[in-house]
Amino acid sequence: MKKILIIGESCKDIFVYCKANKLCPDVPVPALAIVKQTENPGMAKNVERNIKNINDVCDIITNQNWESITKTRYIHHDSNHMFIRVDTDHNIERIDIKKIPFNYDVIAISDYDKGFLTEDDIKYICENHNNVFVDTKKILGDWINKAKYIKINNYEYDRSNSSITKNLENKIICTKGGEGAVFNGKTYPVDRVEVKDTSGAGDSFFAALLIKYIETGDIESAIKFANKMAAKVVQHKGVSVIEKD
Repeated sequence: MKKILIIGESCKDIFVYCKANKLCPDVPVPALAIVKQTENPGMAKNVERNIKNINDVCDIITNQNWESITKTRYIHHDSNHMFIRVDTDHNIERIDIKKIPFNYDVIAISDYDKGFLTEDDIKYICENHNNVFVDTKKILGDWINKAKYIKINNYEYDRSNSSITKNLENKIICTKGGEGAVFNGKTYPVDRVEVKDTSGAGDSFFAALLIKYIETGDIESAIKFANKMAAKVVQHKGVSVIEKD
């Protein structure tokens, strides 16, 4: 069976659902009453759990202290409106690039640009494996030239626009939310759905892209499948994962 190695930093996502029936008497802010709290692995580990929810075909290299690095969202229980997000700022240790095994069919880099991977690290991985998919928050440059495919969203594309060469353009899969995804000048539309929460949707898209690609070897089929799975997860509150049909 073909296998994927995920490399990237991880955290713990915490969702605190609240009621807000009154304002504080001393300052004009909502007084939140907690209804319930949910938790799940986030960032690279969310990519992992999406994949493993369909098929146990992946391993992961990530920071060992991921559970102490939290993103806590305070959300209105009924409307799903987010009041605030509180992040912890613990150090994420660097990866030991020389210890990465390359005996995988696909290497997937889930780079949230928190210090786990440098540009040189990603360059080294891409130069030593011919099937590297990269999802990065970094501004693109020559260091990513050897990647197989690069998945970024519309905001990330705009940030990198001035440094995107023709070579990079041919590798980029740009997600555009409700407008679908664009690859090599072609738009792959997505079904219109009621969006309840986009948290983790990019991870779900990336995971579905990887799963379908190692199954078919066809990037167009992979993009269509990824669109379909991302459209499903945004219809649920919190961070949902893709599921088998």
